[in-house]
Amino acid sequence: MTKKILASILGTTFVLGALTGCGSSDSAATSTAENTQEESSEATEATEAAPAELKTIKVAASATPHSEILEYAAPLLEEKGYKLDVTVFDDYVQPNLVVESGEFDANYFQHVPYLDSFNEEQGTHLVDAGDIHYEPFGIYPGTKATLDDVSEGDVIAVPNDTTNEARALLLLQDNGLLTLKDGVGLKATIKDIVDNPKNIEIQELEAAQVARVKDEVAYVVLNGNYALEAGFSVAKDSIAYEASDSEAAKTYVNIIAVAEGNENNDGIKVLVDVLKSDDVKKYITDTYDGAVVPFE
Repeated sequence: MTKKILASILGTTFVLGALTGCGSSDSAATSTAENTQEESSEATEATEAAPAELKTIKVAASATPHSEILEYAAPLLEEKGYKLDVTVFDDYVQPNLVVESGEFDANYFQHVPYLDSFNEEQGTHLVDAGDIHYEPFGIYPGTKATLDDVSEGDVIAVPNDTTNEARALLLLQDNGLLTLKDGVGLKATIKDIVDNPKNIEIQELEAAQVARVKDEVAYVVLNGNYALEAGFSVAKDSIAYEASDSEAAKTYVNIIAVAEGNENNDGIKVLVDVLKSDDVKKYITDTYDGAVVPFE
């Protein structure tokens, strides 16, 4: 009888041990599964939390106002997945050459007439990807403060490049200082002056140099970015400036230019959309006091 009881006890112990062993195995398996799920969940959360790598858009620009507008737009572009890499140039040639070569994706400094002229002269293949703003040309005081003071032989400094000189001459004509040959329009040069009652001398200078002679000539005619760099405000300092609905203002809208074939690239389309957004338009209007006007 003692042997039977002992056998029974041992059997019971074995069964309990076996049951306990099974329970430990299930618990370990459950724990492992839970840990795996937690790790998987944490990995997923980490992936979701990690920001997507931004795609870079390289833009060549003039300092004022173009690079400033781009700087304001940069955070807006990051929200759309793009990092803006802006390099400032102080001339009108290199920004086009680096886009033509593919070193840069776009530039922001010029208007279409200049672009067309550059393509023709340099054999480049650049196109307008979006119209952003225009900069009214203005007549600014040099040694004289108003056009009422103009006198015989006064010197007026104007930009010497083809498109900007025509624009300056048209503005002088609009203000009664000279008369141009009929129909020359935006191709006017000093050779097209047919009436000059005060025998005004037109001093032709590279665009960036015009503002620097303001203390040596009666008046200077400046495009918007160089007026800003010289510390002029269109609204406060100009003697006269182009009307917003003028042929020149519409023609000389500043653009995003790209190599032909790239105008529909996703990054370029996003860049143009941001620069034409209400947010950026408000920044332009609030910042430049009429010297830079968003293009509608």
